[in-house]
Amino acid sequence: MSFPKAHQPLVPLTGGKLILGTVALSLAVFMNVLDSSIANVSIPAISGDLGVSPQQGTWVITSFAVANAISVPLTGWLTQRFGQVRLFITSIILFILSSMLCGLAPSMEVLVAARVLQGAVAGPMIPLSQSLLLASYKPSKSGMALAFWGMTTLVAPITGPLLGGWISDNYTWPWIFYINIPIGLFAAWATWSIYASRETATRVLPIDAIGLGLLVVWVGSLQIMLDKGKELDWFNSGQIVILGVTAVVGFIYFVIWELGSKHPVVDLSLFQTRNFSGGVVAISVGYGLFFGSLVILPLWLQTQLGYTATLAGEVMAPVGIFAIILSPIIGKILPRVDARWVASAAFFIFAVVFFMRAAFTQNVDTMTLMIPTVIQGGAMAMFFIPLTSIILSGQPPEKIPAAAGLSNFIRIMFGGIGTSITSTFWDRRTALHYSQLSEHSGPHNPAFTAAVDGLTAQGMSAQSAYATIDRLMTVDASTRGATDIFWISAILFLGLIGLVWLTKPIRSGAPVDGGGAH
Repeated sequence: MSFPKAHQPLVPLTGGKLILGTVALSLAVFMNVLDSSIANVSIPAISGDLGVSPQQGTWVITSFAVANAISVPLTGWLTQRFGQVRLFITSIILFILSSMLCGLAPSMEVLVAARVLQGAVAGPMIPLSQSLLLASYKPSKSGMALAFWGMTTLVAPITGPLLGGWISDNYTWPWIFYINIPIGLFAAWATWSIYASRETATRVLPIDAIGLGLLVVWVGSLQIMLDKGKELDWFNSGQIVILGVTAVVGFIYFVIWELGSKHPVVDLSLFQTRNFSGGVVAISVGYGLFFGSLVILPLWLQTQLGYTATLAGEVMAPVGIFAIILSPIIGKILPRVDARWVASAAFFIFAVVFFMRAAFTQNVDTMTLMIPTVIQGGAMAMFFIPLTSIILSGQPPEKIPAAAGLSNFIRIMFGGIGTSITSTFWDRRTALHYSQLSEHSGPHNPAFTAAVDGLTAQGMSAQSAYATIDRLMTVDASTRGATDIFWISAILFLGLIGLVWLTKPIRSGAPVDGGGAH
């Protein structure tokens, strides 16, 4: 496979090539994002088949996340060294091979090693898909390009758990990895067919071994701390304390070293631009809040309200309806409006959605659950596209892979942080509400006594009556804890609107130029 060097300006694609290129890049992203969530619901099946505990089985998720988090910010450096197209296709091929290794793994140790490889090679795929897609469209159509890209990143996290559960129930767990093979082969072939002649210029760069080592240390420590913190009771655990200190010290040394390095593995100078800094913070915090709700909402439905995994997935699935319908529309109108207005509308709708969820009770019906989920799809369509436009605005073409890689890395990291904080806060608020409810239970409370008498009158023993009331209190406390999180999230989303307006105004279509001269 040979790639001509492209030192000449790249012209936008048209016709069938543009359609096929968009489909190929989107499929690669879909495959990547899908694999970050598809294994979640299959952990019991995987751990049981390989003879390990479910706790050990979670390393299937953790290993992928750690390796992926480390490799994403390296995209800029790797692109300069090997070229966008070469790196992207190599990532797809290695992802296919590592998926095969995952499916064939005879033990948990081999599976974890294969997932590490899979996460590492997956890192450059998402930012490079953004860069290649932007170079395929006219600058005035960059909003539409990002809309097509955004649709896959919105649908895949929802499809993953549904598809993973269905495969685990009807086939065997290795097929959650084998399904990547046909998707990846098509994406690699189509990408090579169209983009081989559009390779970017490369230059030999020295390896910043110290910067890379520090990146591995602090990101790896932080990711493991986030994944294991709740299980080990956070900073009451010496292991978590060590991981936290290592992450902080490693991060400080990493920043100092990278700012002084002539050839850094991560280009921190990108933060000198107001739009990159403001846009990255806004999209990362917003994604963390959104992702946290994606975790606790189905858990609350299953553990407290008696929903099955499939039914909980069906409640969450409608979020993709408006997202898919509105994304192309937003992409089309974005070049004609200020992206900050669209992003502000997204955060406002997110706030409305979470205020609606803050009114949920333990007796909430399915329709009431689904209404804010459907509305949230509209917010998601207006969330990724304008903020990505703001982040990449004004960046020269050669810096877009680095900017996309760094912004995606921070966004993904905040997703993990949001998940950890949300789940821990939910547990603690639930415990607080349960304690407060317990203070009003017992023989001294007439309402409690009346409830016990009513249940015993129906034929229950006193012990069963107490257990029933305790269960009702647990569900009520858990519901109140969840609604506390929804209410706080709504307030934070409103606060993010102010952050959006700290960025400079842009007309989304013009500045985001991924297809200029290299």
